[in-house]
Amino acid sequence: MSKGKVLELFYDVVSPYAWLGFEVLLRYKTIWNVDIHLRPGFLGAIIGATANTPPAMIPKKFTYMMQDLDKVAEFYQVPLRQPSDFFHVILKKGSLSAMRFVTAVQMSHPEFLEQLSRELWLRIWSEDKDITEPESILQAAKKAGIPEDLGKKLLSTISSPEVKNKLRENTDQALGYGIFGMPSIVAHINEKPEMFFGSDRFELLAHRIGEKWLGPVPQRSQL
Repeated sequence: MSKGKVLELFYDVVSPYAWLGFEVLLRYKTIWNVDIHLRPGFLGAIIGATANTPPAMIPKKFTYMMQDLDKVAEFYQVPLRQPSDFFHVILKKGSLSAMRFVTAVQMSHPEFLEQLSRELWLRIWSEDKDITEPESILQAAKKAGIPEDLGKKLLSTISSPEVKNKLRENTDQALGYGIFGMPSIVAHINEKPEMFFGSDRFELLAHRIGEKWLGPVPQRSQL
């Protein structure tokens, strides 16, 4: 594709499907020669603003999702495992403090953004660990390569107006694109944004940007 094409990924680490979309999109970064902009947002606010209903709140969808996650984890080659207490972890504890920390990193040290996001997903969706308590967030930061002193400094800013406003700005930007859930990818095609919702729209995305879809693990398909 031509130089300068941009794909924006709006995500929240509370969503397992956002993890799938995150990993697959990054696998295609060099294959498609595309500029990927990571946009951490707050899924809870998006659901509230759009009057959406989380799949977990609809019994039939929840049952399907639990079965689906096992299948897609294998297909996408992402080590996704369900938390032992899904409703408490996802719906009660949520991800607000984690996403504020991710936003703080985005603002001042974006070089750590990709790996920090991945480490938080690993904690909540693979290792069945907390992502809301300060010490847990710092452990994820350390694994992402963030120096301990810097991690503590960033953590001290997550309740600041600047960080709160930036997360709100990211979320409002998502809503402005018509986003109602995550992951959502906004492709800028011919200077016009097009939104693709979900982790299963890559084949269509590839078609729209004039690239080839080689499956969720493109490196394997090229062997």
